[in-house]
Amino acid sequence: MRTPLSVLLKEKGGTTHSITPHASGLECATTMNKFGIGALLVIENEKLVGIISERDLIRKLLGSNIDPKSVKVAELMTKEPLTVLPSTTVQEAMKLVTEKRFRHLPVVENGKLLGMISIGDLTRWVMLQQEYEIAALTGYIQGGNN
Repeated sequence: MRTPLSVLLKEKGGTTHSITPHASGLECATTMNKFGIGALLVIENEKLVGIISERDLIRKLLGSNIDPKSVKVAELMTKEPLTVLPSTTVQEAMKLVTEKRFRHLPVVENGKLLGMISIGDLTRWVMLQQEYEIAALTGYIQGGNN
């Protein structure tokens, strides 16, 4: 759990999906659906300016008279999203997403976007670490009985 997020990003690969703030809400939803993802980073001039999630789309579009084809991502996104450093540990990130009720954390260092970690990435990592620990303990116990 003291593993830095840089390790998860390396394992995950560097692919991040993004959209511009000038894209429509419909284009945003279509992109998320196409890639099977729950959030997009909003990038303008190679700079992270926001994040937009499925929750943002649902909360702001449902029950309103906003046309998804004409509304811009800039009107729907979370501006200046909370970011984490690659040195942030899995444990710290888990605490953050739990307390803040986020599902996605952009990882940024010196103003450069390195990737995004999801709650699923964190949970998967914790489960793998627990499996390794269980296997090691099982081997130790079984080895001690011979």
